[in-house]
Amino acid sequence: MTTTAHPDTEITQRPAASTPRRRFSWGKIAAWGVMVIFLLITLFPFYWMLRTALSSNNALATDPSSLLPVGLNTGGFERVFGMQDVETAISQGGSGASINFWRYLLNSVIVATFITVVQTFSCAMAAYAFSRLRWRGREIVFLIFLGSLMIPQIFTLLPNFILIKNLGLVDTLLGVMLPTLFISSFAIFFLRQFFNNISREVEEAALIDGASKVRVFFTLVLPLSTAPLATLALLTYMTAWNEYFWALMVSYTDQSRVLTVALGVFRAQAPGTGPDWSGLMAATLIAAAPMLILFALFAKKIVNSIGFSGIK
Repeated sequence: MTTTAHPDTEITQRPAASTPRRRFSWGKIAAWGVMVIFLLITLFPFYWMLRTALSSNNALATDPSSLLPVGLNTGGFERVFGMQDVETAISQGGSGASINFWRYLLNSVIVATFITVVQTFSCAMAAYAFSRLRWRGREIVFLIFLGSLMIPQIFTLLPNFILIKNLGLVDTLLGVMLPTLFISSFAIFFLRQFFNNISREVEEAALIDGASKVRVFFTLVLPLSTAPLATLALLTYMTAWNEYFWALMVSYTDQSRVLTVALGVFRAQAPGTGPDWSGLMAATLIAAAPMLILFALFAKKIVNSIGFSGIK
């Protein structure tokens, strides 16, 4: 005997599983609050520089604690770019002296670019030699390079200056670049850590096919190292751009003076009434703007590449 299901029979359905609610966490709120506070503390000096640069130099003394620009104007930027006449500059609290801003900017670009290109390439070759080539005393030489990271820069300034003076390169762009043009211990260590992670089997296969070590380096290793090379180039460019003390020692005229040193020149040209704070802050912002933009665009890539290279 067969039984048939009644068409009107109701089919009971299981209630859909309710999505679990996220637990309210005071710890996360506190962590985000601390991060926001630190972010505001970090960004506040840059805002204060912008506020001062957009203020009237004469009006700053009337309300120095104001969070907004006092007597809003762009006179500070105009004085930096040489767009103000002497009378207007003096009336707004400037010295009236001219500053060759574009020459200083060009010198900074030339110095930072040459150092970045030459140092990145030479350090890549040295790092490959430490990572792949077998030669006597390799580990000892590498330890010497690592030991040089612990030597403060102040100890090498005088020997470098004597060398540059004996070579007749004082007050030249080459003299500004030469001490850091070819070798950086950090760059060699950074790239060596990455080269150690490249599979040796790939290189051995290329060597078996008849490729030389030089060809393997240029056609195989360098293309695989695009990310760390770009990161290292960015860090090198930022370091070269921000260099101040060495450039101050060897550059005396506009021929070799870079932008960071020019800020000191601009500060020294202050009138007798007091420093030209709006102009000085405008010049500082202009000098720092390229590096801030580069770091904002590539900060994540820098952190990822450093972590991947084993520098924790």
